Amino acid sequence: EWCCITPAQADIINNAKRVIAVGTTSMRTLESAAMDNCNLPESARCKRVSPICRSTDIFITPGYKFRAVDVLLTNFHLPKSTLFMLVSAFAGLDEMKNAYAHAVAEKYRFFSYGDCCLLFKKDGAQ
Repeated sequence: EWCCITPAQADIINNAKRVIAVGTTSMRTLESAAMDNCNLPESARCKRVSPICRSTDIFITPGYKFRAVDVLLTNFHLPKSTLFMLVSAFAGLDEMKNAYAHAVAEKYRFFSYGDCCLLFKKDGAQ
């Protein structure tokens, strides 16, 4: 995917108290921009977002260390999909299984035109 964050946008993000990604593409963009700083000497810089305009092939799975995003607003993705892996990495696998069980029981709509969920980074999540 192609992604861009301008210097002005990076400044706003880096000065925010909480970063909320709307959609998994936004999350992947923000996390890619944060990863660009991880090769710098100060490890705290890993949490900062750099201006970028490039493609990203970041693949987020459980165990990934989130650097930029605190909250994610996204839809209910297909179970057994790479995007379900991403949300499970962010909010926790057990939490996502419980959320999906609730969504099925309450007849929520899934996929691109379905209902959405607001996810918070799991405490202690990498």
